[in-house]
Amino acid sequence: MTRGLPAVWSAVFGAPFVAVGAYVFAFQSQYPLVANQPTAPPAAGVPLAAFGLFVVALGVYVQFASTPDRPTMRDGEWIVDERDPAQRSALAKTFAAVPFLAAGLDLLYFTTYPLVYPTLALAAGLYLFSTGIHEYWRNTLTSYLVTNRRVLEEYRFVSLARTEVPLEKVRAVEERRSAFESLFGLGGVHVRAGSTGDLSVTVRSVYDSTAFADEIREEIDRAGDATRTAFDGYVEATPVDAATDDVVDADESDAPSVLDAEGSVESLDAADATFAEAEPRSDGGTDEPIPDADSGGTGADTGHDHS
Repeated sequence: MTRGLPAVWSAVFGAPFVAVGAYVFAFQSQYPLVANQPTAPPAAGVPLAAFGLFVVALGVYVQFASTPDRPTMRDGEWIVDERDPAQRSALAKTFAAVPFLAAGLDLLYFTTYPLVYPTLALAAGLYLFSTGIHEYWRNTLTSYLVTNRRVLEEYRFVSLARTEVPLEKVRAVEERRSAFESLFGLGGVHVRAGSTGDLSVTVRSVYDSTAFADEIREEIDRAGDATRTAFDGYVEATPVDAATDDVVDADESDAPSVLDAEGSVESLDAADATFAEAEPRSDGGTDEPIPDADSGGTGADTGHDHS
């Protein structure tokens, strides 16, 4: 079952619309509120009653059928803090619609002002009521969690929508507080990963938003320290290759050394000697010695003398 009483509040807010719609549709001509009152078209009561029934039905659904699922914790992960959006601002917007709706009905039935005035008052009241009740339902279905590894936002109405940001990828933690939220002691926290902010979690309308943001920053610092400690431990525990040890030992000796293709270390002098003894192969497949530079030059000179 969802937290709070969305079914009760939705019934409280939706019942007046059902009553007014039913009155306009079926009873305004038989039971006028004042003598010689103007009458609205009976068809106008149908959308009012339907809107009220929609509010009541959706509140019941939110109460009993749309419960957010708990996230699955990974190995070594635990919940550090959990917050739910406060309902103060949402209920304030909803209650603020009542004077506008009442003024619209009063102007419509009890005065002779042009219809534009009650229409504007009713439109303002319906706007405040719709935004307030929508925010109330959304807050009821939203949860924010901070674990030692990530920050999560969960929202479930018909399907589950879960957004998470790993702590090691967080690049900014921003506090946000509108003028309306400040009146009720509420605030928001925006957790952003990367410079573009494509992956982010926005915490809305929570109490003590500054303390919540500081808690997220502390967990980010702990996650960073744990990552650095694990990396340092991995570097220290990495075994050094035996060939590398041989190279180091060879570097400390007098004769320079090289590492051959098989991974063994040989003296540079020995490698040079082996290369010097190598003989190229002729086209016939036999080995021929490399001619000396002196003898080659002498032969060339002799041939020149004979010519």
